[in-house]
Amino acid sequence: MPVSLLGASEIRALAAELDVTPTKKLGQNFVVDANTVRKIVQVARVQPGDRVVEVGPGLGSLTLAILETGASVTAVEIDHRLAERLPATAAAHGVPGDALTVVDADALRVTELPGDPTVLVANLPYNVSVPVLLHFLETFPHLQRGVVMVQAEVGERLAAPPGSKVYGAPSAKAAWYGAWRLAGTVSRQVFWPVPNVDSVLVAFERDAAPRGTEDERRQTFRIVDAAFQQRRKMLRQALSAVFGGSSGTASAVLESAGVPPTARGEELSIDDFQRIAQV
Repeated sequence: MPVSLLGASEIRALAAELDVTPTKKLGQNFVVDANTVRKIVQVARVQPGDRVVEVGPGLGSLTLAILETGASVTAVEIDHRLAERLPATAAAHGVPGDALTVVDADALRVTELPGDPTVLVANLPYNVSVPVLLHFLETFPHLQRGVVMVQAEVGERLAAPPGSKVYGAPSAKAAWYGAWRLAGTVSRQVFWPVPNVDSVLVAFERDAAPRGTEDERRQTFRIVDAAFQQRRKMLRQALSAVFGGSSGTASAVLESAGVPPTARGEELSIDDFQRIAQV
């Protein structure tokens, strides 16, 4: 039996049955359009046999679109009612019993994923999208690629290159793991409730080899944070606290790393930040 998708009326009926009102606190906006969830899955290049992790499956509209391809899904859901109901919804829509695993947990606290998924596909809650992405990339090295739907402003920042007006700490930290690109826009009208922000799809491919050790990553991210906390300041000032409070020491480190002390954080690539950390 082929997997069938949820329609808008069924999504509203499910929400009423579970007494679920989409909340701003959890960043919940449910996708009620089948074409949109299929588009996300297509952009993510999900194939039969792929092991996919989905964060925040909600009532299951995107989950079913992933499962429709013949992939298996590990779904991480913080709302106990939604986590408990999802397997029954999947079964009623033709999903084989072993294709879906539900993890009832806060995605920011998950440290193990059944099945070691290699693909991340998610409609991420707007308020935690960057922390969740960085946590999953740091914690699960077997994740090789993915597509996430996020607030447009967040997506543009994740995919921004150095020198861009929206390039910041999330851009540099995301680049530690691989390449990011904007992969499409999503109409507000496909959500219930309709959000007051635009959404985009962001795709990533993890680099074939790890960029550095965990200690090096932590030190690099500490430098990235310091550089963008005072983004209008030159790096010799912005990074002085990292190097013992001395702009002279910071200048010497920057010069050793081949970075002008008068540069600003927004001009530096993740390679530059990593060289500073190595020095």
